[in-house]
Amino acid sequence: MKFEEYQTAASRTALYPNRLKNLEYPTLGLTGEAGEVANIVKKIQRDFGGEITYEIRLKLKDELGDVLWYISACADELGLTLEQIAEFNVEKLAKRHNR
Repeated sequence: MKFEEYQTAASRTALYPNRLKNLEYPTLGLTGEAGEVANIVKKIQRDFGGEITYEIRLKLKDELGDVLWYISACADELGLTLEQIAEFNVEKLAKRHNR
């Protein structure tokens, strides 16, 4: 799936107050979901000796998908595409790498 396809599909499921005038809602959702990812990783260290089991990988896949959804919603709120964000990020990283 391409970024544009994902963002369009994800946008159809975005139901929250003041859609396209409310950056706060998806930003707070993003931080919550990122926290869930971090909590799973913490438990990998605490409960599984650092081993990522198949079940844990599936949980992380699910939570990372939620993170992506909220990133897409933030992009929508800002009038940006995921492709624009990805291209900008790669350019920034390339400049940093060249320094």
